[in-house]
Order: sequence, then C-alpha cells, then structure tokens
Amino acid sequence: MTEQPVGAAPAPHPSEQSAWSGRFSEPVSELVQRYTASVSFDRRLASADIRGSLAHARMLARQAIISHDDLAQIERGMAAISAEIERGEFRWNLADEDVHLNIEKRLTALVGDAGKRLHTGRSRNDQVATDIRLWLREAIERIVELIRDYQRALLDLAERHAATPLPGFTHLQVAQPVTLGHHLLAYVEMAARDRERLADCRRRMNRLPLGAAALAGTSFPIDRESVARELGFDGVCENSLDAVSDRDFAIEFSAAAALVMMHISRFSEELILWMSPRFGFIELADRYCTGSSIMPQKKNPDVPELARGKTGRVYGHLMALLTLMKGQPLAYNKDNQEDKEPLFDSADTLIDTLRIFAELVPGITVRPAAMLAALGQGHATATDLADYLVKKGLPFRDAHEAVARAVRTAEAKGCALAELPLAELATYSPLIGADVFSVLTVEGSLAARNHLGGTAPEQVRAAIVRARKQL
Repeated sequence: MTEQPVGAAPAPHPSEQSAWSGRFSEPVSELVQRYTASVSFDRRLASADIRGSLAHARMLARQAIISHDDLAQIERGMAAISAEIERGEFRWNLADEDVHLNIEKRLTALVGDAGKRLHTGRSRNDQVATDIRLWLREAIERIVELIRDYQRALLDLAERHAATPLPGFTHLQVAQPVTLGHHLLAYVEMAARDRERLADCRRRMNRLPLGAAALAGTSFPIDRESVARELGFDGVCENSLDAVSDRDFAIEFSAAAALVMMHISRFSEELILWMSPRFGFIELADRYCTGSSIMPQKKNPDVPELARGKTGRVYGHLMALLTLMKGQPLAYNKDNQEDKEPLFDSADTLIDTLRIFAELVPGITVRPAAMLAALGQGHATATDLADYLVKKGLPFRDAHEAVARAVRTAEAKGCALAELPLAELATYSPLIGADVFSVLTVEGSLAARNHLGGTAPEQVRAAIVRARKQL
C-alpha cells in the first residue's frame, strides 16, 4: 500500500515498441521518455493494478468477450508477475512508461495473445482511476486505524492526569484553570473529527470508474456492477466522462490529511512550548529528541518540530492538486499523471507522523508542580470571583468591573487575588464574604465546572469513558 517502489528503473530500450507505435513514424526521444514516464513512482500501484485487471478479466470471461482459457492464462501470468514483484525480481522498464504497461508487457511475454486481450473494453484512463481508488482506499483504512492508536495514547495520558491542574491559555496568557486530561481530550476530539472526514472521503470515492474506457464507455457488453462487487466498491461511476477525469477524491483526501496534520502541528507547538525551560511542564523521552552539534546541554524536540514543518508539505500537496485540476477540460488529460506523487507523499507523511506520535505520547513525562506554579502567575481564578459575585446577585458586567479592579490591586502588590485580605477584597463589593477564599483556589475552580464538557475531574473521567467506547 505505502511501501516504497521495488528496484530501480533501468535505462530505456528504444527498440521496444509502445502500445500505440503503429500511429507514429519515429520513436519517442529518450528525453521525452524520461519526462513523461511515471513508472518510477506509480509502480507502488502494482498490487491494485493486478487486482483490478483480474476482476476485469473475469468479467470479460463471464460475458464471453474472452475465452475461459484466456482467463486461465491471464490468472497464471498475473500470479507469476505478483511473485516477481514480491521477490524484487520484476524488471521495470522506463520505455514502457508506467506501471500499467509494464505489467501488461510482462503478461504478454508470459502468456502471449491472452495478455493482449486483457485490455479489451477498457482504457488506461479508467484503469488508472480504478487503481488509485483501490490504493487510496487501503491507505485511508490504515490511516484511520493509526488515528485510533494516537487517540488511545492521548486517552491513556489524559486518564492519568484527569485531575492534574494546568493553566488554560487564551492569547498565550494564563486564562483559567483546566486539567491536563481535559486539555488532551481536545486533541482526542479533533482526531475523532479527522476520522469522520476520512470515512466520508472513503465513502464518496468508493465508486468504480472501470468500464468508462477512454471517456465514452465501450461497445462491448461489459458488466460493471459485477466488477464493482468483486473489488469491494459500493457502486459504479455513472458518467463515463467524469469517471476518467475525476480527482475530487484525491483532493478531498489531501484536504482531510491537511487537517489531520494541522491538528498534530498544534499539539506539536504546545509540546515544544511546554518542554522549554520557560514552561517546564513536560519532558519528552530522549528517543524523540536530539542534541546540538555545539551546545552540549541542548535537548531539542526535533520530532514535534518536524511534524510542524511537514504540515506545510502536506498543505502544499493539497494546493498542487487543486491547481492541477483547475484548468482541465473534460475528459482525461496527461496533467493527471501529476496527481500521484502529491497523493502518495501526503499519505506517507501522515502515516509516518501518526505512527510516531502514537509512540511519542506515552513517553511524555508530566511536571505537575510547574503547571501548578504557572497557575499562580496569571490570576487564573479571577473569573471564579466574578461568578461568585453574580451568584450573590450582582450583574455580571458589574462583577467583571469589580474583579478587574481587584486584579489591578493584586498586580500592584505582586500577590495573588487569594492573598489579598478579606477587608480589602470587600472594598470592591460588599457581597464578598469569608467564603470567597474557597472559590479562589484552583481545586475549587476546577470542581465548579462540573457539567458536560467541563474541566471538573469527574467530567474528564466520564469523557474518557465515552471516548473509549467510540473507539
């Protein structure tokens, strides 16, 4: 599926004839062969190409378009080709341009005329559209499972720290107390939406293009529905022009991949900040960090930094595919050869990133004392004091103003709100009584938000249970 291509493509053989050589009076130049060939990267579609070809051949035999003896020969030849590719012995030829012609030429060499009959009723246009969908469908399934692994790792860490206080930030300023578990659950929710988007993408792309042929369908009495069933498609692409030229599914996948990477990049940014001495909230395991070539004390969070950087790479692939498609008239154009490398690289980058983050998260060491100390620096319970006054009958805007003046005094004195004497606090509102100090604690602030979606430890633990059930 995402394996790297097998072997290096040898030099072209000008004496070998292309599938359309009868139309031309001179061979394609070696420079053009190199420029137009895609076999160096599209041979990773070999497994999908063989699957699709076999389903097509079986349908042709059922419809009496080819003989059952031809089918047997094709099946025998394809089994031999699959074994050669698996062993790394298949001879990829640049002169044969792409994975499809390479396999077809080898099949013909192995089984003769039966191999030449395989292409009856189809074109490379609908063939490649089918192969990409088969390949991407498997890639999406793997990615969805990796997202689940990543979510499980986050949930395990969140469960251990369901009650560990952490500053919640807005504008990167201390805002209100939350728990680390609650914070991590935000990324679990993002990943859940990512899985939903990828599932939607898979559902929309799971239509069979094969049978559209070059662009207009075929004059042979084919049975597209039977091929769709054999290959696990939910149905067929109903317009032949759209079937061969549609790349919406690749763009949609790239958009979903960009969102996954964006979410991981946000998490990476927080890990980088939290690991810095200015925060000191966490420590990453050494195996995910590197040192400096000159500064012996350094421990750099290279993995999160690279994930943050690779996000831009995936964004670029999305823009490349959008740009690729924007000027194409119907139906198929050679431009679409450029759809594969961005698609392959986006999937590879996403798979590698998710795998490493599922392993990285369990290696995070949390520093609760540093988190709690940071909560004492930004008057994180000021909103709780305002809520306290509202509950005593003061309108919220008046409560907001009273607490803002109290914060200004605490700032001038270099102390926390809870360290101001009761008599001084009461000057900002006569509604403030001795019970105010329980409101101004971090623990009190967390416990007060005991509702669905709130950061109270009880709610965090309940949310973890719900998330595990969804997985």
